[in-house]
Amino acid sequence: MKKSQRIKTIVDIKATQEKNALEVLGAVQRKLQSMQVQVEGLKNYRKEYQDKFDQLGSKGVNVAQLLEFRSFIDKLDKAIIGQEQVLSSMETELKAKRKAWEELHHKTQSLQKVCDSALVAEMKQEAKREQLEQDERASRTGRNNSSGT
Repeated sequence: MKKSQRIKTIVDIKATQEKNALEVLGAVQRKLQSMQVQVEGLKNYRKEYQDKFDQLGSKGVNVAQLLEFRSFIDKLDKAIIGQEQVLSSMETELKAKRKAWEELHHKTQSLQKVCDSALVAEMKQEAKREQLEQDERASRTGRNNSSGT
């Protein structure tokens, strides 16, 4: 097996690993975007709930309603903080997955360049060998023709 063929096998393996890493990166990215939408939804819901309560508050509310509202807003705030922490850890995970993919991508490209240069060297060597064979045949043919005359 030629050197270029051996390297090509490694390039194919790295390319498959790179493709898998890219798919994982895409999945994490989609999950992150989904989580961002959820967090924004929670924030919007909290704002709407606060606005609604402010409208009711201008008309007057009793203590029980105020305590219930305060309790619900606190739960929403905790949920938002929790989701933002999850979002932050997902962003860190995304950076790590992107870095892993980039490293695989660079390795694959480097190996591909090595494979290409090995292939070029092999082609030059083959061309040189063929030229030597042709020269040898031509020289034998020339010797046979001159000895035959």
